[in-house]
Amino acid sequence: MSAELTIGFLGAGQMATALAQGLVRAGLVRPEGLVASDVSVAARERFARETQGRVLAANSEVAAVAGTLVLAVKPLQVDEVLKELAPQIGSGHLLVSLAAGVRLAKLEAALPAGTRVVRVMPNTPALVGEGASGFALGRAAGREDAEWTARLLGAVGLAFEVPERLLDAVTGLSGSGPAYACLMIEALSDGGVAAGLPRDLATRLAAQTLLGTARMVLETGLHPGVLKDRVTSPGGTTIEGLHQLERAGVRGALLSAVRAAADKSRQLGGD
Repeated sequence: MSAELTIGFLGAGQMATALAQGLVRAGLVRPEGLVASDVSVAARERFARETQGRVLAANSEVAAVAGTLVLAVKPLQVDEVLKELAPQIGSGHLLVSLAAGVRLAKLEAALPAGTRVVRVMPNTPALVGEGASGFALGRAAGREDAEWTARLLGAVGLAFEVPERLLDAVTGLSGSGPAYACLMIEALSDGGVAAGLPRDLATRLAAQTLLGTARMVLETGLHPGVLKDRVTSPGGTTIEGLHQLERAGVRGALLSAVRAAADKSRQLGGD
């Protein structure tokens, strides 16, 4: 199979496996067009079992057969992987980095001039095909690379191109956001239990409520405030609950959480 039809994964963990599965489901590549490397034998075996793709021992071997390379290792492993890759790749490759917090400048400095690089901030719902990702292009990457990256990430959710300076904000919102959502689900479930519901039922109702509401926002295109008002009858139960949330400062707390996480992302990135 030609390099153009082969997608390589440098790191074969959960995110790489989920993305590979999404690519196959979306018809962007056949299983035999997937190849991955990982220092962990268990990770390689799991990737091969769950995607039907090939696995190799060395990152350089993946670069030799794949035109698109997905860097899916931990940030502390990036330097070592890039050092191994540098002699093997160039302008004929597209490197899509999922490494959290690793700036384009660092990636490009470690690779030959002209290497096309894209930096991605994914989030964990990509593991179930409902991700929300932001990505930024490196200096050598062009429109075709942006469109191809959007298709790749679109196989496991939504993807939006942004300037790199906004990826910290993406991190604070959708990168950290699943934790905020889980906190809300847990708290809603606690409320249901306090009102008399069994725990399992309360948690399922809470999770489905957030899922369904999110789908309404995305599919209707309506402002969340409009949808909120549609549930809020004069003198009813919902306005009473909203009053308590406003008194507790929930809106401001969520706003502050996103800003704090974005600021922390900037600090970790050295800005």
